[in-house]
Amino acid sequence: MAQDELFTVNPDLGPPPEPTGVSGAEPQADPASSPLAVRMRPRTLDEVVGQQHLLREGAPLRRLVEGAAPASVLLYGPPGTGKTTLANLVSIATGRRFVAMSALSAGVKEVRGVIEEARRRRQYNAENTVLFIDEVHRFSKTQQDALLGAVEDRTVLLVAATTENPSFSVVSPLLSRSLVLQLRPLTDDDIVKLLERALADDRGLAGELTLTGEARDHLVRLAGGDARRALTALEAAADAASATEAKTIDLATVESTVDKAAVRYDRDGDQHYDVISAFIKSIRGSDVDAALHYLARMIEAGEDPRFLARRLVVHASEDVGLADPTALQAAVAAAHAVQFIGMPEGRLALAQATIHLATAPKSNAVVTAIDSALADVRAGLAGTVPPHLRDGHYAGAKKLGNAGYRYPHDVPEGVLAQQYPPDDLVGRDYYQPTQRGGERTLAERVPRLRRTIRDERG
Repeated sequence: MAQDELFTVNPDLGPPPEPTGVSGAEPQADPASSPLAVRMRPRTLDEVVGQQHLLREGAPLRRLVEGAAPASVLLYGPPGTGKTTLANLVSIATGRRFVAMSALSAGVKEVRGVIEEARRRRQYNAENTVLFIDEVHRFSKTQQDALLGAVEDRTVLLVAATTENPSFSVVSPLLSRSLVLQLRPLTDDDIVKLLERALADDRGLAGELTLTGEARDHLVRLAGGDARRALTALEAAADAASATEAKTIDLATVESTVDKAAVRYDRDGDQHYDVISAFIKSIRGSDVDAALHYLARMIEAGEDPRFLARRLVVHASEDVGLADPTALQAAVAAAHAVQFIGMPEGRLALAQATIHLATAPKSNAVVTAIDSALADVRAGLAGTVPPHLRDGHYAGAKKLGNAGYRYPHDVPEGVLAQQYPPDDLVGRDYYQPTQRGGERTLAERVPRLRRTIRDERG
């Protein structure tokens, strides 16, 4: 059957029943047996937590949810950020029938069936449809193409959700017909608000249980910005507490139900400074295993990976330096990788740089050299630049004595006798290479360079 024939309305037929596997019921109160995350799903825009960049006054998503200027949208973001919730709110706000499909179980037949039904309902009942498709990136090109006509003529108001960049996972014609909105992971404060609401609200735990601060913080870390994950973990912990008739959910209860120990780590407190200190000292001490342990503790606790990358870059020059000139390259590459790919994959780049630095030969000659030079400058040992090193590329430079510079490339060795520092600093040695790693070669080369430059015989 051709697609045009598929969408032809038979005037003798009324609206068909719901297609199998498709949810089209009007929104109703969720029963007490529903999961906590379902029961606590926001019913109004005011209950939505997070996504303020899309929900502020005049923003496209707020206008859509409030029923103005209906347009098909692609909601792009990580799990648990409210994509299904927002689709429901769009349906309620626009007064349209809500139909939900999952790309994991629906095929072209189901998609076309829903669109055909939407056409008939619009003709016979003047009833419009919001079609929500979860995981739309899992639809094939053929399945996505089947949506185009209905989206174009607004037979359905499409709200599609995806965790993958739609620029790569959604066909161009569907992209051009939809408004793409990117949702962000919820913040820690957002997750705390959700937990507190679930504890107090009649749809949730109705104030029957309390949550200790340690347990709350652990749930926030477990959530990772995912509201569903946070509420699912809270529900499991609440069930465990209720089984023992406890009125308080403590850290031990949460740990026992989610099978994941809490990491004692406060990003704003002593643990933050103690663990990062132990991390750097383990690298400096060449204990690769201890360094990886502290790295894992910080990653698991939710430490900012950019902070970890910055510390590795500093350490590469501070404690490895020219004993392994590739250390700084490895650390900078890890920092760029973390910025580019994010977490959790970024942990691999951080671990690679940590292993590289921990196993590298060590030298603090770089930091000692620059700090010694800074100490002299701060003590007033600056002096004037020797005349032959001053800028001589202007008229009158020679009359001021800015001449006499000897070009090192004019001699076969590429190094010649010439004064470079100010008079007060002649003979001052700042850089003292060690006998470790790549500096072993420098330990032989640097003294020879100094003797030639200073015209020292011997």
